[in-house]
Amino acid sequence: MWRRLRSALRSLCRSPAALLARGGRPPAAMERAVVRCVPSEPKLSLRFVLPDGSARHMQRDQAEPLGRALARIATNAAKGPTKTAKKSKKARAEGGPAGEGAGVAAPAVRLFSRDGEAVAEEVPNAAAWQDGAVLQIGEAQYRVERNPPALTELRLPRSLLAGFPVCPKVSAEFAAPQHCLFRWYREQRPAGGGGETAGGDGPAWVEAPGSERVFTPSNALVGLRLKLQCTPGDGAQRYGPPREVESSGPVEAGPGACTFDSRHLYTKKVCGPGSIRAVSYNILADTYAQTEFSRTVLYPYCAPYALEIDYRQNLLKKELAGYSADLICLQEVDKSVFVDSLVPALDAFGLEGLFKIKEKQHEGLATFYRRDKFSLLGQYDIAFSDALLSDPLHKELCDKLAKYPLVQEKVLQRSSVLQVSVLQSATDPSKKICVANTHLYWHPKGGNIRLIQIAVALSHIKHVACDLYPSIPVIFCGDFNSTPSSGTYSFINSGVIAEDHEDWVSNGEDERCNMPLSHPFKLLSACGEPAYTNYVGGFHGCLDYIFIDKNALEVEQVIPLPSHEEVTTHQALPSVSHPSDHIALICDLKWK
Repeated sequence: MWRRLRSALRSLCRSPAALLARGGRPPAAMERAVVRCVPSEPKLSLRFVLPDGSARHMQRDQAEPLGRALARIATNAAKGPTKTAKKSKKARAEGGPAGEGAGVAAPAVRLFSRDGEAVAEEVPNAAAWQDGAVLQIGEAQYRVERNPPALTELRLPRSLLAGFPVCPKVSAEFAAPQHCLFRWYREQRPAGGGGETAGGDGPAWVEAPGSERVFTPSNALVGLRLKLQCTPGDGAQRYGPPREVESSGPVEAGPGACTFDSRHLYTKKVCGPGSIRAVSYNILADTYAQTEFSRTVLYPYCAPYALEIDYRQNLLKKELAGYSADLICLQEVDKSVFVDSLVPALDAFGLEGLFKIKEKQHEGLATFYRRDKFSLLGQYDIAFSDALLSDPLHKELCDKLAKYPLVQEKVLQRSSVLQVSVLQSATDPSKKICVANTHLYWHPKGGNIRLIQIAVALSHIKHVACDLYPSIPVIFCGDFNSTPSSGTYSFINSGVIAEDHEDWVSNGEDERCNMPLSHPFKLLSACGEPAYTNYVGGFHGCLDYIFIDKNALEVEQVIPLPSHEEVTTHQALPSVSHPSDHIALICDLKWK
């Protein structure tokens, strides 16, 4: 009995609790020892600050025995701060007394588990450094925080408009944006009209109402900058150190009424569980909007600032967020716009994004789906030219096309892609849906090329929706660059195209390409045939569609397009009140 008591007392004297009895700080006042340990990486990192104020950052092998890491910590602690070491060296050189850090003995270094037991020195680092453990360096104690929530990126958009949502880009490790804490601040408007406080220490900040990830500045904030403080969290009541970011410029006045404002009156709420709100929208890639040709020939009527990507993104994010959509299929999406703008913005509104880039361009397709309605089962994206050459599924079509080398060459030169995502209902796992998204060849005389592309697309969709996932319904969105009178539209709608259709000679007899085609789907244009979905100075027509499987889905409502007066307020599109040269199609669908 006495032997057990003596052993317990020795254990107590070695534990952090014993240090408290000898005047140590209580656990609440402990410094932090931050450990980052990821299974996929060979090393873990350890950060802490010694009592003398010097910071230490160590990298150790995860498989290394703990004892070696503790010995290294002891050696580092004995070195003292860098400045002290330099003073000591100088003092020795001058024959004077050494600094305080000279000749300091290495302190005892131990690691204790959460229950106060010393961790054995042969335990590997990866297993030893657990959350809540206590690192003891001499008399100092550090609470170990293993993989605490941490922000890796926090950024505000460059352009801020009053009345338009500000969606920060938040990237975190061991945390999720939905579990982070957000505090917004506005610059205090100085009484004298200057930009700084009387002391000259920079702007004074006043907390703005609202603690959500998305902040919409009011007109009262025009001329003032914004600041965001974000504290990363992991949903398990663990929070990491906060970070702050200030806007690069002030809030600017918004454009007033926009073409989509009246449409938002129909889409204030998300559809019920049995319905799907789908959006298809060519958002006009910045890579095309920012050319001299665009500014002077395509869109000379559009104010130059309204063609700038930052300005258009403000309008686009507000427009898309206001549709409360379950599915959004976008075309002409710049990769940087997807990553830095659309993903952060739509993620904040509950949407998950997928991206397929065109090989030869910096833009592509994006599909977003509502996380609490759908989960992703699979992605089956293709590039038309690659699929035509390499997928046995298209061998028959490829062989037919080989008889027309001029057309074949043009088809294979195109970088057009097809994005196919299979989603499963979150509330009814038996319900799955195939969502396809594409942007066909643009040239007015390219009807024959588009017919080949759509034939490849429908064959691929058939493989996914009939073979891989038998009999699941299809929603096929996109900019088809085809009017209702075209062969492509007729083929999609009717299921067949005759070999003598006029579109086979759309670019003249030299590029004639005659072949009958068919597909098995019963597809319907959910939004009908609007007068136009693309309205620019030299052209207006219906090019965009949401095709649905009419055997499985039906249309509940089509959100009205903007009036002709709204579209032409600034002559044509894009404009200061509309971010693209196309108009979004929106409809509510339900399962039959």
